[in-house]
Amino acid sequence: MKKAIILLSGGLDSATAAAQSIADGYEAIAISFRYGQRHERELLAARQVAAALNIKEHFIVDVNLAQWGGSALTDANIAVPTAGVQSDEIPITYVPGRNTVFIAIALSLAESKGAEAIYLGINAVDYSGYPDCRPEYLEAFQKLAALSSKVGIEGNAIKLIAPLVMDSKVDIVRRAQRLGVPIDLTWSCYQGGEVPCGVCDSCRIRDKAILEAAIA
Repeated sequence: MKKAIILLSGGLDSATAAAQSIADGYEAIAISFRYGQRHERELLAARQVAAALNIKEHFIVDVNLAQWGGSALTDANIAVPTAGVQSDEIPITYVPGRNTVFIAIALSLAESKGAEAIYLGINAVDYSGYPDCRPEYLEAFQKLAALSSKVGIEGNAIKLIAPLVMDSKVDIVRRAQRLGVPIDLTWSCYQGGEVPCGVCDSCRIRDKAILEAAIA
């Protein structure tokens, strides 16, 4: 059976991408990262989602991006914004280089496991303007994947698949429903703690979409 690596954060988007990979006929192998994020609670969600989707292999990798901070998600001295989403600027919750680091490690895992694809839950529409969630970023990284690996040189480059990249958040919620994603197990809040704050950008975007999709 063909294999795909899933970047599984524990959030709604990555869980939906994971379910989509399975629906597309792949055996899913999940990878999650403990990168010094203040919302490490998401790793529990990632484990629960992986179990619910019957994903047999799940790697949790330590990459301590909090050593140098630079983001509200990795630096306790920077407050997580709660005033609402500002669409005209890159927010302080952007983690410098995070997706680039994660995809590079996922490429290593994919080549080692003989996986054909990497599924990403990145989204460029109803989100906070992160530069590493855009189609052009993905296209550039696909070229790197082809140039930087043995399988790529042999003409079998690992495919980077972002099924949600141009979906609205409501579209993602509805797709999650169709695919049987355990939405209640996912975690999107940027704050640390056991209960979602409801006011950070990620909570606001998620809650608005769930309300618009009219699901419980």
